[in-house]
Amino acid sequence: MSSSFIYGIHAVMRRLQQAPSECVELICMDKPNPRLSQLIDQAHSVGVMVRSVARAELTQLSGTSKHQGCLLQTLHSAPLLDFQQCLNSIEQNTLLLVLDGVQDPHNLGACLRSADACGVTAVLVPKDRAVKVNATVRKVAAGGAESVPVIEVTNIARSLKDLKQAGVWIYGTSDRAEDSLYDHDYAGPIALVMGAEGSGLRRLTMESCDHLVKLPMRGQVESLNVSVATGVCLFEMLRSRAN
Repeated sequence: MSSSFIYGIHAVMRRLQQAPSECVELICMDKPNPRLSQLIDQAHSVGVMVRSVARAELTQLSGTSKHQGCLLQTLHSAPLLDFQQCLNSIEQNTLLLVLDGVQDPHNLGACLRSADACGVTAVLVPKDRAVKVNATVRKVAAGGAESVPVIEVTNIARSLKDLKQAGVWIYGTSDRAEDSLYDHDYAGPIALVMGAEGSGLRRLTMESCDHLVKLPMRGQVESLNVSVATGVCLFEMLRSRAN
């Protein structure tokens, strides 16, 4: 079994909480601050080995200077949920996020952070032509990548059709949509579909949606960053379902 690395205090803390058996070693700066000391205590409490190194070595190991003084080596395990399990577990309050080809790891990480905050059941991404969940994604997600299952699917459009057959309503976002995000009642099992940076939803993906919605823009800019738009849409859906 191969291994991977997670850096950033929040992401490391969440993995130690969620799956300590998958954690191999915590590598920390040799002069820890109070937050790092707390993280070290947490690792010791769940039986994870801790090693101290100089900051320069930590930067070299992690490949970034934004590691916040910690790097966690983990076993590379299978996703917590696969697509068939996702289909089998659809229920009234299921909320899914589908990202149709997001390329930037910072955007994916921010989307996962919003997904965690809104109680998203799972995030679907294409296997090809999309960024993978890597150390940068986990850092930006601040623990969201450890709590929300990310499911890779071969074909987004086909997966959306399978979700529709399982009773899920599909809402895609497009600046060409006639409906506003605020025109719908988001009751029942739903999936929010967001497009890639710049290009938006692909044609087949768009045609697979039940409804297309857009954010009402009142200023001079024509669109929002995909991670910002995702957060706005998810929290509106959360607000609608709470009424």
